[in-house]
Amino acid sequence: MIHFKDIQNNERIRTYIIKADETLGALGYTDHGLGHVTKVAKEAHDILLTMGYSEREAEIAQIAGFLHDIGNVINRSDHAQSGALMAFRILEDMGMDPEEVATIITAIGNHDEKTATLVNPVCAAVVLADKGDVRMSRVRNTVFATFDIHDRVNYAVKESSLTISEDKKVITLDLTIDTKYCAVMDYFEIFLSRMTLCRKAADMLNLRFALRINDLDLL
Repeated sequence: MIHFKDIQNNERIRTYIIKADETLGALGYTDHGLGHVTKVAKEAHDILLTMGYSEREAEIAQIAGFLHDIGNVINRSDHAQSGALMAFRILEDMGMDPEEVATIITAIGNHDEKTATLVNPVCAAVVLADKGDVRMSRVRNTVFATFDIHDRVNYAVKESSLTISEDKKVITLDLTIDTKYCAVMDYFEIFLSRMTLCRKAADMLNLRFALRINDLDLL
């Protein structure tokens, strides 16, 4: 059986993730490297475990979360689909069970808001974990005068958390934004489609998605 540690420590996979992040860095995107995918992997795992799924199902989500952005090494456009194909080849070569491979590549191929369809709980967990990773430390650009709206929004987020309520009915993305760097409306301007996808992902897990910014409930 292939475990998350086998994926996380695989040099082939780590190289593709690092090179994919270098590609996005050249294009001016925020961090999509090992730090981002490791965080997404953990969040996706924890979401399913909290919602009563088995440890193996949570680990499958963890693997999908770690691999979800690997397709950026080819091109940002359609990276979800190319990433799914890359993951298929890698996981098959590692001897992973075909049913588990299918679940993982489906989640990877449906995590981007432009083309996503929420088809299984693993996919839903990866979407919530990925779209919830908004933070200052993802910004590469060090010259504030040249920030685009994505830089401003991420740089403005001083604190962020994704939590499930004790009664397991609501999942909340809670952000603290420094409005001198970014207005709350700027967040909605670029993230509305992502928040819509988060709501659909939460629905699949029988949760309601809530967004709180600076202690105000906005969704």
